[in-house]
Amino acid sequence: MKTLSGGIVRADGTLIRGQLTFSDRIVEVHPAAVPSRDYLLPGLIDLQVNGSHGIDVMSADASALAALGHHLAREGTTAWLPTAVTSPIERIEGAHAAIAEAIAAPSHPELAGESAVILGMHLEGPFISPHRLGAHPPLNLDPVGDVFERVAAMSALRLITLAPELSGALDAIRRLVARGVTVSIGHTNATLEEARAGIDAGARMFTHLFNAMRPLGHRDPGVIAAALAQSAAIAAVIPDGVHLHPEILRLVYHARGMSGMMLTTDKVALAGAAGAPARAGPARATIDRGAARLGDGTLAGSIISLLDGVRLMVGAAGVTVGQAAVMAATNPANVLGMRDRGRLEAGARADLIVLAPELELKAVFVGGREIS
Repeated sequence: MKTLSGGIVRADGTLIRGQLTFSDRIVEVHPAAVPSRDYLLPGLIDLQVNGSHGIDVMSADASALAALGHHLAREGTTAWLPTAVTSPIERIEGAHAAIAEAIAAPSHPELAGESAVILGMHLEGPFISPHRLGAHPPLNLDPVGDVFERVAAMSALRLITLAPELSGALDAIRRLVARGVTVSIGHTNATLEEARAGIDAGARMFTHLFNAMRPLGHRDPGVIAAALAQSAAIAAVIPDGVHLHPEILRLVYHARGMSGMMLTTDKVALAGAAGAPARAGPARATIDRGAARLGDGTLAGSIISLLDGVRLMVGAAGVTVGQAAVMAATNPANVLGMRDRGRLEAGARADLIVLAPELELKAVFVGGREIS
């Protein structure tokens, strides 16, 4: 049994001073006057990780995914979704097989218990708009036919990004939701009405809001207006100060509030890789002006940790530490329907991080085990 003390973040974003007792799960949260000024946060959960530290999800085997998860854990992320991108279906199936293997049987013994937990696969494409590809290759498809059936059969699929305006998309959303897959609206040219139809069909998230989407117009509000309005779908943002200006992050927060906003990194293999060129999907990308970019300047993902995003939200977007923690831990767990992660309360998994008052990372625990 272990005990930590400090300012404990609750699921409503408030802080209480006290002690946290835990083993592999949290046993007790005890309010008390304690001298520690540290923050105790639920372990961060990143639902969009394409790669990191030179490891690309699309080409990683189960062992490499474990190593990637170890890097994430050392940054404060305790659970994640390896994210596959638009590719030929055979390559997507290969990435899925590696992810499923990594979930079923950890293949990196020396990292057992030392890695962020893989919760499933996020598939970003190929069911996306040809007009909003971003850095994706032009291999986009409508969510119908053989390829869709092969995707829908993937056992580890947990989250999928698609464009709701595509032919067959609304039926695809209903089918995916019925089998427990969370659907996110992204890489889309949807109108306001088409986006709302996607939400009515069961979509519960927007992928990297503002990026690879129909622009917001005062006469053509489009998909972004649907994301900024109160709805059942949570607005995910990339809080690196590049994909979105901090004032836009502040705007999203004021529009949706803490419970309607979520942080993801969309990080790629270049993150933490000492600036060496690496693959971001099928095209070469390099670090340029604070993010990964293709040769023509197109953004191809971020290079931040999720904790970096928490710090930016606190320092530049005007939210509290507790509110940022909810956006980076509680809300991601909620969107996946998980109630024993992303919160510090009795019975929840002991996935947590300790931050100094200046938000420096002091300790990470995954399932109650401290990451070295």
